[in-house]
Amino acid sequence: MDFLSTAAPTIVIILAVILLPVIFWPLKNKRYPPVAGTIVHLFKYRFKLHDYFTELACNYKTYRISVLFKYIVFTADPANVEYLLKTNFANYGKGEYVHSLISDVVGDGIFSVDGEKWRHQRKTSSSHFSTKILREFSSEIFKTNAVKLAGIIHEAATRDESIEMQDLFMKSTLDSIVKILLGFDLGTMSKTNNEESIRFSNAFDAGNAASLFRVGDIVWKIKRFLNIGTEAMLREHMKVVDQFIYKLINKKIERLHNPEDDDELPLKKKDFVSRLLETCETDPKYLRDIVLTFIAAGKDTTASALSWFFYMMCKHLDIQEKIAQEVREATGLNNSSSVDEVAANLTEEALNKMQYLHAALNETLRLYPTVPMNARICFSDDVWPDGYSIKKGQLVIFQPYSMGRMKFIWGDDAEEFRPERWLDENGNFQEESPFKFLAFNAGPRICMGKDYSFILMKIFAAALLNNYTFKLSDEKKVVKYKMMVTLHINKGLNVHASPRV
Repeated sequence: MDFLSTAAPTIVIILAVILLPVIFWPLKNKRYPPVAGTIVHLFKYRFKLHDYFTELACNYKTYRISVLFKYIVFTADPANVEYLLKTNFANYGKGEYVHSLISDVVGDGIFSVDGEKWRHQRKTSSSHFSTKILREFSSEIFKTNAVKLAGIIHEAATRDESIEMQDLFMKSTLDSIVKILLGFDLGTMSKTNNEESIRFSNAFDAGNAASLFRVGDIVWKIKRFLNIGTEAMLREHMKVVDQFIYKLINKKIERLHNPEDDDELPLKKKDFVSRLLETCETDPKYLRDIVLTFIAAGKDTTASALSWFFYMMCKHLDIQEKIAQEVREATGLNNSSSVDEVAANLTEEALNKMQYLHAALNETLRLYPTVPMNARICFSDDVWPDGYSIKKGQLVIFQPYSMGRMKFIWGDDAEEFRPERWLDENGNFQEESPFKFLAFNAGPRICMGKDYSFILMKIFAAALLNNYTFKLSDEKKVVKYKMMVTLHINKGLNVHASPRV
């Protein structure tokens, strides 16, 4: 017994020496991304976060931000992005955290859910968006609204007045997407503005912005429970949004039940919701979530892309002229042709010939992606291709805005606007990996409306640039982005338009 009592401490020490390295070996070999900032930095750079993140990405590619005893992982490495969006897709999703941030706005729409809910909506939506009838229906809507938009620009040009293009694009894309989804013409571009539609649009934008700022607000759930501050404002905004959307859905259901009262029979059953109702998807909440999700996807993103595109056209008048020339060649028209003639000749064949325009749009989206950063939750411990370990429950963010400016991805001229980088030696457009060009997401969650977005943008750009030259109203003013879910131009885009000579 004396031997055991004397030997025990020695045995314990020996076992500890042997076993502790074995126990802690995995921990020692885990590499975590470097800590590059804290919540203090997020507050300091809150009005230009994307530029702050880009600076960090230039130094680290993958890094962590410390936020109140936890870390958020950021990456601008295409290999990591491909891994989390495709290779190990099942381990990264929206999770309860992301769902809680945005569900008050888009509900259980496809942007906020995982698993069976996501698969069901993806399958249902894909089957409808892939139909030829919806594609043709959409193209005609885009042409009609492009002509309306050109009419507004013509009036302003005649009076030599400045035009706020972002606002016009927001209105025109809202009109377009609601027509595609529900078959109704809101008429937000008309002189007798539909105040209800404008109020809805503004409330929806404010709701999106409020949901983004929840990320940095540690007490937002308390504020929501007490209905105070920004959460009280969000609730009021969503009342306006819900009242408007449910009214349209109920009107659509009523029309389908009373076809004799429908004054637009040729359009009947072409819109998205009509086709959903035909498949017995009649739950108003389900329809509300889908409609709001696609309005968010179709209105803000496309309007944002067009706004930045026209900003780039104003900064590069030579490129603007080159695109106008390409439109004339593709349509067989000239700049004296009316906008109606141009729109009528914007066939699928003509649009496909506009390779340089397509390249310029992609180049715009590379530098100004409509969704500048996106988030996922890691569901179980993992190791990324760059060797960094990611913990279960960790929020990970991939950064399209920053990635578009990385020299190791795009070369030394990464920050230059150069559409030619998208063209081969014959001037034909060539795709880039969706894991380095993330404007439309990638992997199983890649944007279903990508083709529709390009059709709309090319129709609008061709119809306007063929007939008008655009210049910034104040060429000395520095254009900045607004911190929202989508990359809006802060305070809009003011331009002067003049007939193209």
